[in-house]
Formats: sequence, C-alpha cells, structure tokens
Amino acid sequence: MKESILLVGTGALATLFAARLSEAGHSVSMLGTWKNGLQALQENGARILDENGSERAYKVYATDDPREVSGAKVALVLVKSWQTERAARQLKESLADDGLAVTLQNGLGNRETLMQDLGPARVSLGVTTTGATLLGPGLVKMGGEGIISLEQAQPPAGNQALGLLEAALRSSNFNLHIVDNAQSLIWGKLVINTAINPLTALLRITNGELLSRPLVRKVMSALARETAEVAKAEHVHLPFSNPVSAAEEVARKTAANHSSMFQDVRRGAPTEIDAICGAVITRGQKHGIRTPYNHACWQLVRAM
Repeated sequence: MKESILLVGTGALATLFAARLSEAGHSVSMLGTWKNGLQALQENGARILDENGSERAYKVYATDDPREVSGAKVALVLVKSWQTERAARQLKESLADDGLAVTLQNGLGNRETLMQDLGPARVSLGVTTTGATLLGPGLVKMGGEGIISLEQAQPPAGNQALGLLEAALRSSNFNLHIVDNAQSLIWGKLVINTAINPLTALLRITNGELLSRPLVRKVMSALARETAEVAKAEHVHLPFSNPVSAAEEVARKTAANHSSMFQDVRRGAPTEIDAICGAVITRGQKHGIRTPYNHACWQLVRAM
C-alpha cells in the first residue's frame, strides 16, 4: 500500500528522502520556509544525481503553509536543529491528532523541543547515517547509503503510524532498523559529529583529510573522547567500545564527503554547532566534566 508522507524540510536529506519515497510511488509533501528550495521543488520536483552523473526528477508537493498539509499521519523531521522550534509550530497545525512526528536530526534536544508543542505521544526518535550533498535548490547528490534506525513508538497511535513509515521506507530501499531505544545511537552519532563536523567546517576540508593531518587527527581524537566521557556520565552505553576508532572509521568510509557543517559554512548558513558541541558542553557542565576541545570548536564555529 502506498502511503502519504510529510517531510519537514527542503534541504539535502529532505530532498533525498523525497526523491526516494516518490520514486517508490508514495505521495510526498514537503513543508519548509526556504523560498528558492520550495520554488525549485514545485517547478522541477525533487531531483537526485546518481553516481554516474545522471539526474532524475520526482514529483512532490511543496509548500510553506502547514494548513495545506493538515491531517498528516506521519511526518519526518529533517530540518537543522536550530529550526526545530519553527518545525514544531508548523507541525502543530499539520500533524493529525493521532499522527506521529519522527526526528532524524543531528544533535541533542530535538525530540524534547518537538514534544513541547506536540506532546510525547506524537513524537518519536530516530537516527540516520545516510549522507547527502545539496548541489542547489531541489537538487541533491547521494553521499553514501547509511542506516536509518527508528525507535519503537508508544501505542496506541504510535505503533500504527510507525508501521506506515516503516513500510514506506522499506519499499523505498532504505536500510531500516527498528530499535527499542535510540539514545545509544544518537550519542554514538554525536561522538562522530563532534569529532568530524566542526574540524571540517573550520579547516574547509573533506572528512578523509582529517586523517592525513597528524595534529588535526589528535584534536579529532580528543573531541571523540570528551563526548564519550560525557555520554558515560549520562549513563548512555555507546554502540562502540572505542570512540576514536569509530570516528576515524567513519571519516575513512566517507573520505570524499563534505560534512553537513562544512556545507553550511560554505554557503553562509547557520550551523548545528549548538546542538552538537554546545550540547556536549552543557551536559558536561552538569556532571562537572571539562570539555575544552568541544568548547574551543563551539566558539570558533560560532565566530564564523
């Protein structure tokens, strides 16, 4: 059965998900505020560039008015973390009373922000390692096939809505896992993000180049260890035993990629540094843990 899916966002991941879901025959609506992105999606659809350089376009419905997509049973939240409050206000108008909003965003605190407007029963947590590069409004290039992990939603409405989303994602050939608790994966991704994103943004280099510069590699290791220490204090069991090796492995596997934070800095857009390094600093302070490397990166990226 083909489903109707609402995507909140018009950036790289939202465009990628829109193209894949639409290709599988699902009805895709996109809710955003970026005028150039919305116009491109309305006129040309969600366009994806494959590894051979071939461009394909898929029909989507794009709007900035949440009332035009009201009654949504399931919504994927794919905006930057600094846009989550705005997304929550939009979803308050568009999400059905028995609908479910699933966040696949970077950083900490997104689920809690959505819950303030939507309530805990209508919000679920997820994490994805799927990468994408926005080449222009409505045009995206795949950055490597990752994994989407969705936390088991709470009944009564949650299970039904999650089932709809699970079926839609599987039919679109996404690598999907359903997990009991996504916090371990969220923090695991946070370790990776703190180690890679700010350094690639500050130095304007690819992920792989982090490993070829000895001093940068040392800073990368320190960032990963700091974040892992805070995770331990938060009683979070990370999905890997060695945070440094895990971060380096991701950098190696995504060597040619430009991190999302590097992409933001390059186009002069706000970054997610507050929800990444900033979140580590805040949680660390709560436990009396010093995080000087995260603090330095947080200050420098904000200074840009």
